[in-house]
Amino acid sequence: MKKNQELANRFREVLLNGTWVANTNYKHQLENLPLEIAQKKVGDLNTVAILAQHVHYYIKGVSEVLKGGALEIKDAYSFYFSPLTSESEWKTFLKTFFNDAEEFATLVAQIPENMLYNDFVDKKYGTYQRNIEGMIEHCYYHLGQLVLIKKMTAYN
Repeated sequence: MKKNQELANRFREVLLNGTWVANTNYKHQLENLPLEIAQKKVGDLNTVAILAQHVHYYIKGVSEVLKGGALEIKDAYSFYFSPLTSESEWKTFLKTFFNDAEEFATLVAQIPENMLYNDFVDKKYGTYQRNIEGMIEHCYYHLGQLVLIKKMTAYN
């Protein structure tokens, strides 16, 4: 299997369909979760909804680069989102989140393998491969938080 396809599959595992590393994925954790629980505060921790929106923010931003656009996302804005106000708004967000995750994986699978070793936007960010692997690691990091916060809301 080519490296680009391997990275795309690893990304799909954490977001959409895998259980190998964490025994779960975002889709499994979120698709039937009510908004009330997704936005429930536990102490000063981020909510499940905020974590999902945070991960989506990076997926969308990096996808733009993979499509040939500019890197316009900023860490400073990655946790600030308007509250979701209805169950239908939450479901719409989730549909967009999962569709954008699949698009990201497809874009990664289409990257020419030699491009994986090129600088990502700027030399200071490292290579495309490093950024894609970083995205996967970032997703797993927040998936762990999301699962724990969900358990702390007593929604199992």
